[in-house]
Amino acid sequence: MKAVVQRVRQTSLFVDGQLISAINGGLVVFLGVKQGDKEEQAERIAYKVANLRIFEDGAGKMNLSVKDVGGEILLVSQFTLYGDCSHGNRPSFSNAEQPERAKALYELCADKLRGHGLTVKLGVFGADMKIEQYNDGPVSIILEI
Repeated sequence: MKAVVQRVRQTSLFVDGQLISAINGGLVVFLGVKQGDKEEQAERIAYKVANLRIFEDGAGKMNLSVKDVGGEILLVSQFTLYGDCSHGNRPSFSNAEQPERAKALYELCADKLRGHGLTVKLGVFGADMKIEQYNDGPVSIILEI
């Protein structure tokens, strides 16, 4: 399982021109599920995201988590994180998990994040999403579990 975690001030997610989800401050987490990923990976990545200390404290040091600052999470499924471009210029997505299983693990990850006391908003699994994002920093962290 792979996640790109971005610290944001505001993010809005649209499908077919309709606003689906929005957060004001927190993290956008783009989540990719690879073949063979299990429930344990969803639990571990949720724990890591919930406790990742990438927000600044009073001294300006990255020392606070999204929980500490009262931020929200927008969790977006993104199978393209497992695009393999090692042969040619067109990515292969053969390492990405099948949609039914990937969706179940994506939803489990959202539930586990909520279990950490976080407000979690979702994209639409499998949809063509448009995302407007105001990055903070920018701060982007890649997690692979």
